[in-house]
Amino acid sequence: MCELFGVSSRLPTVVSFSLGRFAERGGLGGRTVDGWGLAYYEGRDLRLYREPEPARDSAWLAFIQSRNIPSSLVISHIRHATRGTVSLQNTQPFVREICGRMHCFAHNGKLAGIDNNLPFAGGAFTPMGETDSEVAACALFGRMAELWRTNAAPTPVQRLAVVTRFAAELRTMGPANFLYSDGEQMFGHGHRRTQSDGTVAPPGLWVLHRECAVDPAALDASGIRIGTSNGQQEVVFLASVPLTDEPWRALEEGEVVVIRSGDKA
Repeated sequence: MCELFGVSSRLPTVVSFSLGRFAERGGLGGRTVDGWGLAYYEGRDLRLYREPEPARDSAWLAFIQSRNIPSSLVISHIRHATRGTVSLQNTQPFVREICGRMHCFAHNGKLAGIDNNLPFAGGAFTPMGETDSEVAACALFGRMAELWRTNAAPTPVQRLAVVTRFAAELRTMGPANFLYSDGEQMFGHGHRRTQSDGTVAPPGLWVLHRECAVDPAALDASGIRIGTSNGQQEVVFLASVPLTDEPWRALEEGEVVVIRSGDKA
């Protein structure tokens, strides 16, 4: 299984990663890490960094950390390949431009039969790789493109309705944990994942909401560091597993949460 991590904050902050430690915290341990990706939003656009190889000794991560890139919305994915070659085209997150803004999707799970499932076939977006996750991403992008093109500025309620229906259909094919963002809101869907005892069961995603000044070292043990900000910060974290000893909340099976500017929308 793969690992997901998302951050939404009220004030822009610098998020840096040691993805090797993050993978170990998530249970990958000695298992192969077949790629990683980071998306840092800047308004409607984003900076996307991906490598189809282990992150432990990546020069890219050192470069990203040296840049101190501030962002109010970050999505990260670590891949353990279950379908498709270890290649850049199969490395998440997947992004597409829709109506002048970048949309981003990252998935954790296995979706049996998605290629032959009519609601997920064809559409305006075509996968470049071979993964079931990208088929799902393109299906969601297609639905969101239709929504945005018929509604100049779709309301949060309209967007949530599309994501909720999509998530329900995705769950019929297997574990369907995902993070999705249109640059304004981040949606997190929790389902099932491979647990530490080997069973596939909920929870598939956890959430933590902080309303305090950020302690830069609070997530160090998990390989993540959150920079300080000038002012009282408000942050929401979404992750495959709890990353600290704080009271993370497990998402219910099939629950969708919407995060905007460090708070639940």
